[in-house]
Amino acid sequence: MIVVNTETIPGYEILQSLGIVQGNVVRAKHMGRDIAAGLKNLVGGELKGYTELLTESRRTAIQRMLDQAKELGADAIINVRFSTSAITQGAAELYVYGTAVKLQAADNQHAPSSSGVPVPPPLP
Repeated sequence: MIVVNTETIPGYEILQSLGIVQGNVVRAKHMGRDIAAGLKNLVGGELKGYTELLTESRRTAIQRMLDQAKELGADAIINVRFSTSAITQGAAELYVYGTAVKLQAADNQHAPSSSGVPVPPPLP
């Protein structure tokens, strides 16, 4: 499935908007990561525990959005955006959303394949 943060996909026409799709995950901080982060704040540097936590959260949220788009029969998701918010002290939500669409190749000869994965038009 094509996933972009733009309003259009080069080489394709949007045939139909299927609506907003979204995925989210709420994660709490781990006490061990909190202690390590506190120590790292003293000397500076990347908080790798939190980087890993956010990377995992992003992947989970994106997969949930993709699953919702597949249920709608979408070929792509456009205008993808991320948002985060604090839920409670020590827990945060990562939210991703976009617009699920049906596509057609701009030259009308290369529609999305039967597997649901759009096939790009040939290069000139």
